[in-house]
Amino acid sequence: MDVHGVAPSDRMDYNDLEHMEPKHGKALPCQDDRFDSGLESLKEDELVTDLEHLRVSEELVHDYEPWRGVVTDDGDTLLHLAIIHEAADRAQQMIKLSHNHPFLNAQNHQRQTALHLAVITEQPHLVEQLLKAGCDPRLADDCGNTALHIACKKGSLACFGVITQTNQRHLASIISFPNYSGQNCLHVASIHGYISLVENLVGLGADINAQEQCSGRTALHLAVDVQNPALVRRLLDLGADVNCLNYGGFTPYHLTYGRQNDDIRRQLYEKTAQELRALPDSESDESDMEDLDLTEDEVGLYDDIKFG
Repeated sequence: MDVHGVAPSDRMDYNDLEHMEPKHGKALPCQDDRFDSGLESLKEDELVTDLEHLRVSEELVHDYEPWRGVVTDDGDTLLHLAIIHEAADRAQQMIKLSHNHPFLNAQNHQRQTALHLAVITEQPHLVEQLLKAGCDPRLADDCGNTALHIACKKGSLACFGVITQTNQRHLASIISFPNYSGQNCLHVASIHGYISLVENLVGLGADINAQEQCSGRTALHLAVDVQNPALVRRLLDLGADVNCLNYGGFTPYHLTYGRQNDDIRRQLYEKTAQELRALPDSESDESDMEDLDLTEDEVGLYDDIKFG
């Protein structure tokens, strides 16, 4: 069995494509951080050899092309496989013969399009060709990630540049589009510490104070969470609001409590409004503790609860 769950006996013969019928399956559940579709193992599979026999010629250009209907047990089309195996010539042939055809937007069982896979495998030349041929950059995989989300997670400046420069029409929507974790591209780039991508996104119109949908954290909150002082500094320079509250009522400065980076705390303390520096309800919590008749040992037991 290979990483896609295909037994050797079930592998397709690319020399007999016209006799093959498409296979269909159910989408797999979302697996966080799984963008690869089993790329590394699959590249070493016998399918690499099979792909060498694939021939897509000009003679096959008709309304219905049998090779467009070939699908593996994982939902991968021949274009998916060509990109996974980095068979650029084969991929380019299929892209050229499928200009503005729905085939370009076919999604496998992880709901990855050819565009997703081209970003994952770091092939910006194919990313550009796919977009110009009609591949939709707004399509999301089974974790809600667009191709631009993936470029921001991987820190791929090349793919990021191609996607943003080739899609002026949909640029605003894909920049602000949230994945299933409620995070837009700026949030993803911030979590992974790619300052250059953060700068580019803000320059392209991304809302620097946009709140991710799960807990209302902004990019600045996330920069504190991951303890990245350089990113905190850059976000402040770019105009991030230090007084923005997440859904729990906490500013980015509040998130420095219990963390060791004094540089971040100093940066945020100076800029945070004085009335927002204390933790919410901290005074009432202290008075409540004073009202309790507890020994020193018992007070220690409740420190973490009080702090939380």
